[in-house]
Amino acid sequence: MESTEFTNEAFKDIRVRPVERSEEVRYQEQMARHHYLGALAKIGETAWYVATWHEQWVAQVSLSAAALKCGVRDRWIGWDFRSQYGRLNLIANNSRYLILPGWNRPNIGSRVLSLTERRVAADWQVRFGHPLLQLETFVDPQRFHGGVYRAANWLELGLTQGYRRTKEGYSAQADTAKRVFVRPLRRDARAQLTHPDRDRLQLIGAPKIMLNAEQMRQLPQCFKIIPDPRRSQGLRHRLHVVLGIAAGATLCGMRGYKAMSDWADALGQQARERFGCRRENGRYVVPSEYVIRDCLVRMEPGTLDRALNAWNQAWGAPDEALAMDGKTMKNALDQAGHQTHIMSVVGHESKRSYAPKK
Repeated sequence: MESTEFTNEAFKDIRVRPVERSEEVRYQEQMARHHYLGALAKIGETAWYVATWHEQWVAQVSLSAAALKCGVRDRWIGWDFRSQYGRLNLIANNSRYLILPGWNRPNIGSRVLSLTERRVAADWQVRFGHPLLQLETFVDPQRFHGGVYRAANWLELGLTQGYRRTKEGYSAQADTAKRVFVRPLRRDARAQLTHPDRDRLQLIGAPKIMLNAEQMRQLPQCFKIIPDPRRSQGLRHRLHVVLGIAAGATLCGMRGYKAMSDWADALGQQARERFGCRRENGRYVVPSEYVIRDCLVRMEPGTLDRALNAWNQAWGAPDEALAMDGKTMKNALDQAGHQTHIMSVVGHESKRSYAPKK
């Protein structure tokens, strides 16, 4: 059945599902060809969805990182910059929405959005290990009115100030202000987003950071003292470069080999040069997901910890207070028959482990 035969009776047959790995090239090609903003790289916590009707692709949806700053959104939620820092991963931005050619029919846009909303929270929890409480998007009023979001019960909060992110921070002059729409995925989304207990929100570890140019240069140097366990034949990427990129991706909030690889792929040529990447055919290339995984699984955790502590001493926040904790391990005896005790000292500000002892 062709799309031209689509009727209201068949409306309920539309399905939304995640894009499979083998379909990602097709997804990106169609975004580049048909979306006015072009394709968007998959960086960090990103989910791609496709809406289908009888195996035909109807629409494509991209959800990625929330905007770092948005005045009307932040006022509506009720948080300040300090409280929202590190919680932005509880919000996803509908960064791309494409109705494919031939499918611009009444109600399809809002139907696809609604179907995406119904499943994305569960998908996000499984894939990234924490809740997703809210969606947001920005609509260019010079091109669109946002009617499809209103029809799907999204809330229009107001306009942005018009500034956009750049490599240096934000643009010096305001551009066209965008309409801001949000869609809470839970009734208590705002209360959860401002809840003081990070553990309750399943937010573990320190908030992600952004690396500056000097930090990119220095991070791989910390791993130069580690001998390479791989055979020398056929090596394309030096070990300290691979470990530096993996550590940089982790510091910026990436979790898992695929996320590290996506983060590396998204690095510009200048950033790749700073990390010391290999140069091929006039361009710097980054290690693949396989190379990152292969290097990390060969590393002894204590060796990596000592290297990262060297970097943290140079760049980490100074600690004004230390937290100490210890415990006796039940039924754990050493060779002399003595019970094993574990103690650790962690800095409040840097989260650095100063003295893990047994």
